Amino acid sequence: MTGTVIFDPLLPELLVYGAMGLMALIVFVALWRGLTGWWLRGLAAAVIGLALMNPSYQQEERTPLSDIVLLVVDESASQRIAERAAQTAEAVAKIEAEVAALPNTELRQITLRDAEGNEGTLAMTALAELMAEEPRARIAGAILVSDGRVHDIERLPGLPAPLHLVQTGLESDWDRRLTVKNAPAFAIIDEEITLTLRIDDDGAVPADLPELAQISIAVDGGDPATYSVPVGEDLTLPVTLGHGGMNVIQFSLPEEEGELTERNNIAVIQINGVRDRLRVLLVSGEPHAGERTWRNLLKSDSSVDLVHFTILRPPDKQDGVPVTQLSLIAFPVRELFLEKTDEFDLIIFDRYRKRGILPTLYLDNIRSYVERGGAVLVAAGPYFASAESIYRSPLADILPSSPTGRVIEEGFLPELSEIGTRHPVTQGLEDLAPAAPEGEGPGWGRWFRLIDLVPQSGQVVMTATEEDRPLLVLDRVGEGRVALMASDHAWLWSRGFEGGGPQLELLRRLAHWMMKEPDLEEEALTATAEGQRLTVTRRTLSEAPSDVEVTGPDGTVTVLPLTEVSPGKFEAEFVGPELGLYRLNDGEMEAVIALGPSAPREFEQTIATGEILQAAVDLGRGGVRRIEEGVPDLRRVREGRAAAGRGWIGITPRGAYQTADVTVTPLGFPWAYLLLAALFIIGAWLLEGRQRRAV
Repeated sequence: MTGTVIFDPLLPELLVYGAMGLMALIVFVALWRGLTGWWLRGLAAAVIGLALMNPSYQQEERTPLSDIVLLVVDESASQRIAERAAQTAEAVAKIEAEVAALPNTELRQITLRDAEGNEGTLAMTALAELMAEEPRARIAGAILVSDGRVHDIERLPGLPAPLHLVQTGLESDWDRRLTVKNAPAFAIIDEEITLTLRIDDDGAVPADLPELAQISIAVDGGDPATYSVPVGEDLTLPVTLGHGGMNVIQFSLPEEEGELTERNNIAVIQINGVRDRLRVLLVSGEPHAGERTWRNLLKSDSSVDLVHFTILRPPDKQDGVPVTQLSLIAFPVRELFLEKTDEFDLIIFDRYRKRGILPTLYLDNIRSYVERGGAVLVAAGPYFASAESIYRSPLADILPSSPTGRVIEEGFLPELSEIGTRHPVTQGLEDLAPAAPEGEGPGWGRWFRLIDLVPQSGQVVMTATEEDRPLLVLDRVGEGRVALMASDHAWLWSRGFEGGGPQLELLRRLAHWMMKEPDLEEEALTATAEGQRLTVTRRTLSEAPSDVEVTGPDGTVTVLPLTEVSPGKFEAEFVGPELGLYRLNDGEMEAVIALGPSAPREFEQTIATGEILQAAVDLGRGGVRRIEEGVPDLRRVREGRAAAGRGWIGITPRGAYQTADVTVTPLGFPWAYLLLAALFIIGAWLLEGRQRRAV
């Protein structure tokens, strides 16, 4: 039970204070004039002022509340290396026992684990959440058991009591870490880019450690190359991407004896390789209705540089026009077909036939160009089945089919073969066809010319109706690719004849497959990551691919069965238990993908420190104490005094309470204040009257 005097003014406080000031002025004037009753006037003014303040006596019945100690236990990834987990358990056990031994004190505890999205140790966020659940008036102190590597110090809450860090780790700890300081997300294929790496040694580094570190570099999971590099310096590494799509480059350091952890000895970057400009050479044997189809397709892509070579006047044409009047500049045939062939990503022969324009040497050079990694697409016209066919040239060594000499000029519907329904170039084309009567296949318009072929290699992905004659054949030759279309009537689809068809999409896919677009590979094992969820995709022309083995950063192997989601495309999902580099293998193909950074934020810096939290600890005069030196005792200290000392940390008792009942009793009554003030005034009048009679 406690009691206090409270005031509830009868008038606004401003008026009350004004009235009291006026009365004080009147008393001062009386004193200045030498009136003997000035002190009685002062007492009357005081009584009136007290009456206006309306005093009361308040009695409260209070129930004492216990003090609360907040404990944040860091069990993030960096707290599981070396002896830190055991140190944490020891410290928590002692703090729990110490708080339990203190009278009228309770413990509120929260365990902090790895944050999602590689945000690191969010200790201050956890402390703020714990504080929000308790009244501030009861919080006597906060204790953080951690290595001190806090990544959200800017979220430090306003604590009404001391904050302490009970620090894990050893003075003798040391660690080597690898950091990629800059790496682009995209880069142009075959153009050099520069990466910056750095290797640092932190902590109590052994004196006998070699000055040079051995770094291994592996691209797309291949065999690594090892180099000796200095420690503590920025390393500039020139890199040239060799293929489009995702390029995964892994840097790794061997684990040194006594090193704290090897998790930050690996760094993985993923760079998407893109082509600056796609250079295409279109060779048209003669003007025809489908020539513009190829030109419009290639010119519609702003990333394509097109060189169009059209034979308008063959050498055997005799029209009497002097050669000097036909052109001003000789066409650079030798330069295109012999000297600069390798600069093109794709060469298209559209209804081309041998006329002596391109010597055999040039065509042989194109054959070698394909074997070295180039691409050739042949859109066959009627001359492909004749003696003037380019099949009767060195190109026969790379073409996947040979002509029988027969040209079929009657209507037929293009169809997808069994392999064509799974091949990424043609898979799903039926969905782009106009509506057709039920049971009649795709609603495509007919073509009217087909060159009869005998397949020799590659995959037949499109056929003609009824007899399943090859229409589109794809093949790989050496490092390059070849496509043969046995008709020159694809342009009928673009004109909308009999409803048309997906001509633009077919030719676009075909051109990009030949230029090795990664998304159109028929045999591919890839993975994409969203958060910690991996989606593994296997494209194949076979019926059922093997299960995929996923090897995690810690060496754990998980076998994933694949499910067919569309013809030729199989998928599986996998949630990675931790961030890092994952390797995929199905016995035929391999792939790698980084799930988040290979060295998470928790392992960017692993040496325990109190520097990050020192300023926050100093605000409440708390302390940083190492568990290695002994878990500190817990004491009570008065507010405002130092809350940490040698071997101990302190909490500040808050003395909080809960009010159960309140009784308010008025001090006096209005008539009593009025009577007392009147008596003082009358007394002053009588005393001053005697003074005047005496004078």
